[in-house]
Amino acid sequence: MVEDTRPPAALRRLVSWQAGRVATIGARLTAQHMPLEGRSDFAVLASLAENGPLSQAELGRLLGLDRNNVNGIVVRLDADALVAREPDPADRRRNVVTITQPGRARLAALQRHADAVQGELLAGLGHAEREELVRLLDKVLAHHPALPA
Repeated sequence: MVEDTRPPAALRRLVSWQAGRVATIGARLTAQHMPLEGRSDFAVLASLAENGPLSQAELGRLLGLDRNNVNGIVVRLDADALVAREPDPADRRRNVVTITQPGRARLAALQRHADAVQGELLAGLGHAEREELVRLLDKVLAHHPALPA
């Protein structure tokens, strides 16, 4: 009779396996708390809020997204007046994307959803443990260049 209902220790020692499982659980929780396009909206709006105006190519590189995906997200956000797109004065072939006030309000709402997901996902950890986990994951990700999804 198996007393430990967890996966084998050999799997649990693999960070890649654990990260994949956590990502799956996080995606399920996110789907429960956010609209379908919420994650991509959150990523683009947070990038613009933190970095200021960016070209669509810069957004793609920053987020590791394909340019066609970025274009679709930006077109949708622009249609909802959450971002503004204007030609880059230095290169009229590029668009510069800026977050608008309604975009900042949408970002705040999405942040509340993201916080709820994180609270549920990390419920088994204390505050200091959560901060340490985020710090360590950020360190691992900083070592690897962003790639299109």
